[in-house]
Amino acid sequence: MEEEDTGLGVTELDAALPQKLLPNLAIKFPELLPSRHVMDLSKWPIFSVLETELLSAIRKIFVFGNSGNEAIFITDSDDVYAFGTNCSNCLGLGDSHSSFEPRKIENLCQKKVIDVTFGSGPHVVALTQAGEVFSWGHNGYCQLGNGSSSPGFVPGQVTTNLSSRMVTKVACGSHHTMALTVDGEVYAWGQNNCGQIGTGSTANQPSPRKIASVIGSRVTVAIACGQTSSMALLDNGEVYGWGYNGNGQLGIGNNVNQPSPCRVHSLTSVIISQIVCGYAHTLALSDEGVIYAWGANSYGQLGTGNKANMVSPAKVVSPEERFVEIAASHYSHISATMCQTGKVYMWGQCRGQSITSPRVTRFSSSDDVFAAFSAPPVSWRIYCVDSIKGSHIADAVASAFDNQECSDVKFVVEGKEIHVHKAILKLRCEHFRSMFQSCWDEGSKELIEITDYPYAVYRAFLRYLYTDEVDLTPDESIGLLDLSNAYCEALLKSKCEAIIRQGISVENVAMLYAAAIKFGAQQLEEFCFRFSLNHMTAVTQSEAFSKLDDAVLKEFIFKASQAGAFKN
Repeated sequence: MEEEDTGLGVTELDAALPQKLLPNLAIKFPELLPSRHVMDLSKWPIFSVLETELLSAIRKIFVFGNSGNEAIFITDSDDVYAFGTNCSNCLGLGDSHSSFEPRKIENLCQKKVIDVTFGSGPHVVALTQAGEVFSWGHNGYCQLGNGSSSPGFVPGQVTTNLSSRMVTKVACGSHHTMALTVDGEVYAWGQNNCGQIGTGSTANQPSPRKIASVIGSRVTVAIACGQTSSMALLDNGEVYGWGYNGNGQLGIGNNVNQPSPCRVHSLTSVIISQIVCGYAHTLALSDEGVIYAWGANSYGQLGTGNKANMVSPAKVVSPEERFVEIAASHYSHISATMCQTGKVYMWGQCRGQSITSPRVTRFSSSDDVFAAFSAPPVSWRIYCVDSIKGSHIADAVASAFDNQECSDVKFVVEGKEIHVHKAILKLRCEHFRSMFQSCWDEGSKELIEITDYPYAVYRAFLRYLYTDEVDLTPDESIGLLDLSNAYCEALLKSKCEAIIRQGISVENVAMLYAAAIKFGAQQLEEFCFRFSLNHMTAVTQSEAFSKLDDAVLKEFIFKASQAGAFKN
């Protein structure tokens, strides 16, 4: 299970890679759900065989397999299709025939599949919105969880110990599977030669079994699998690992396999908010936007500037950026991240090249890194495709924004003009629908002056109506949150909350907490409150905290006391 080093250097990267693999994409901020973004499916070679009409109907995709030659996609009518080489019946079509003609996976159609993951056989596991788990494909190690080792030709529901529970997340290692329930329980099944099931033994587990040791009575909020290792993140930010540890991928300070969950003690003073696993390495993102890495490092996938394995967490070498997302796949040795400014970085084994420190790309999504540079090119998560880049209508509407030649109304903010179209504003926003269809004075004007908001904020709002994108920093988004609240734009408000969360620190969280209350941003308010609890001493000593008004301060102290913040 040890890795081999190809010995390839970093300096040849630019010369070795075709420029077409580095498209000049517009930098965007991630939306409320990290897995939702505009994506160009042409980056994935397997999708080049599909007709344009079918491509336009795709809303979710997942690419997997030993060579990235299998794919599953879900259409806007909730039909689920699969196509590719069909190794080990992994397409779930009822046979072993390869096909580049997409065929429906009948058992999953109209099931509202929200997540898909896969193992090395491969075996495939799907999760529905109702919390049901389906599995199919290779089953030599009982990784399908159906109590047998017979292969699965079509998706079958995993019911043992899960039928009465709502599963919210699934993860696969090479030949084992984990499921996380809405109650924070973790179940595992499949191959257990290294203790990756977490039952305290090394016997294979043919059906889902709750991990009762150590984390059994705790609330788990995230799970991840390496090839033969498993990780869990608890609701208080603690991280636990178990299974194979030959490369230090459990982060517990040694190379000894662990059949039961062990806490990563080196992160005791850090609150972790996201965790992902590569083939034999692990990445963790703190609530302050710092990345920690440990495990195998033969290709520089830890991002520490060298190729030495780490048995304990080490900070990833990074520019002066706050990171908001980390990405890795148990099928590769590549790592990726997105920072709050929208820049995407990658490191590790990138198409045969070893990159030992995060390298900025021109991509707009960490998913694009896996399409262009991972070997094999497989998904690290299911992609929810909001729209296909290159849509003529979408491009035309976006290009019409602030176009003086075709606009019929202009807004003047801080002396600067913004040229827009009444028809588009009326279609997209109730506020403007009322303005232009009623007896408002502005309804008949071709020039409307705005004095309530800064130019950058109002321009970003109008641009959002044309593009569905928000191009403001977390600090600037506070003004847009105010505007979206005043204009009753719920979706935009959620986007603003998500962007603002990316910039939260101990210095500004008190101010943002007060702003969230003022603008009725409940998700942001709760996030700020939880962040403050995790960093209570530093937050209460900040200047922003000292400026809280009496009512907000009183409410904060009451909530904190209810949460046990002041107990000895």
